[in-house]
Amino acid sequence: METDSPAPADTPRTPSAQAVAPSPPPERAAHPDPGPGPMLREPAVPGPDAPPPVPAARGYRAVFAVTEFRAVFAAHLLSLLGVVVSELALTVLVYDLTGSPLLSALTCALGLLPYMIGGTLFAGVADRYPARRVLVVCDLLCAACVAVMLVPATPVAGLLALRCLVAAVAPVFTGTRMAALTDILGEGDLYVLGRSLLRIVSQSAMLIGFGAGGVLLTVLSPRGAISVTVVTFLCSAALLRFGTRDRPARHATGDGGGTLLKESLSGARLVLGDRRVRALMLLFWLPAMFVVAPEALAAPYADAIGAPPAALGLLLCAMAAGHIGAELFVGSALSPRNRSRIVLPVAAAGLLPLLVYVVRPGLPLALAALALAGAGAAYVIGLDQWFVDAVPRELRGRAMTLLTAGLMTVQGLGMALAGLAAEFFPVHQVVAGSGIIGTVLTLLLVAEVRRTASGRMSDTEGRDGADRNVTSR
Repeated sequence: METDSPAPADTPRTPSAQAVAPSPPPERAAHPDPGPGPMLREPAVPGPDAPPPVPAARGYRAVFAVTEFRAVFAAHLLSLLGVVVSELALTVLVYDLTGSPLLSALTCALGLLPYMIGGTLFAGVADRYPARRVLVVCDLLCAACVAVMLVPATPVAGLLALRCLVAAVAPVFTGTRMAALTDILGEGDLYVLGRSLLRIVSQSAMLIGFGAGGVLLTVLSPRGAISVTVVTFLCSAALLRFGTRDRPARHATGDGGGTLLKESLSGARLVLGDRRVRALMLLFWLPAMFVVAPEALAAPYADAIGAPPAALGLLLCAMAAGHIGAELFVGSALSPRNRSRIVLPVAAAGLLPLLVYVVRPGLPLALAALALAGAGAAYVIGLDQWFVDAVPRELRGRAMTLLTAGLMTVQGLGMALAGLAAEFFPVHQVVAGSGIIGTVLTLLLVAEVRRTASGRMSDTEGRDGADRNVTSR
């Protein structure tokens, strides 16, 4: 599944940069919102610093034509590869120091557990301070934490605490970057495609990063491999500092720092209190929670079907490969209108391939099912546009930080629940059950998304043809 973060998914857990904003999904124009929640979205008024329009371009190339995005993309790639390598190296280091499989596994789990804490308590940072400052400080803070890990005197408890701190900072960084993309790429199709590209990089980094980490560990000590992450964080900070514009905070406040927690929690209440935004956020989260079951149980399933050791790597890569291929196709081959049209059908059917596990499939059929399940995640390309249209600018950083934190948390919870269920039921039944339960719940959620669809025109939908060219700054 998708994620922007290095934990098993942007990110999670996107492309065609036509500068025409996507048309509203049909259900949004057909059904008024009956919900009691407040309408967060107000008619947008272009700000005084709105960039001038640029000629329309097509495909992912249009996104890369934006200079600031190239800096963001390079920073994302560097830091992501560094984090993936350091996670592997840190797991090996903890095991070398303690000989404890439990502590080694806990090191991986700590990459997920603090997400919701950081995303909830510190989300206000994303809107309260200028985005560039937040991103650079987050990178420098993470670099400092990793540098302390390199000190031989750092105890195992200290290593785990530092791992928690890096994980708590991650959702603030990712949410701030997601919101900043709307300033860099606009709120239309370029934004959707930029998000898609970052997701594709996240999935690819999982495939490449662990391989690179394994190679590094053959020539370097675990601490030597971890030191690579310090360099990548510093390079990411430099790229963001000198490659992006300094823009004002979205929600400036004159209050003291003591209100940051209050702002973070009130932002979460406003976001989750809006029926439409809440439904869209759950549509990101719910399928992701159930689709991770076959990944979490890949090792016991490979053992159950008597597959060779190399099969485990294939089982872990199949879903990511399907996701990357489908996202590239949907982003480059479909128009914004068609990407919007497939959101609900693809989300509703995305977990159905897991039902193949009912028959305890062999390796080829299981790989095909996993690739199809990964491809089902491509619905988030259109969902990205719906979400940014539904959330007002002054709440965008907090909303996207909460979205990221929740996505990583539910995936961790899904893995834990799948493991627990596998203690009592055969692995193939657990995976198939995840597909069945997840599909039923997703269908109920799809119905809710339809009910909350609004006839209001979003910013991008309300522009005339001449002004629909998404711009860069």
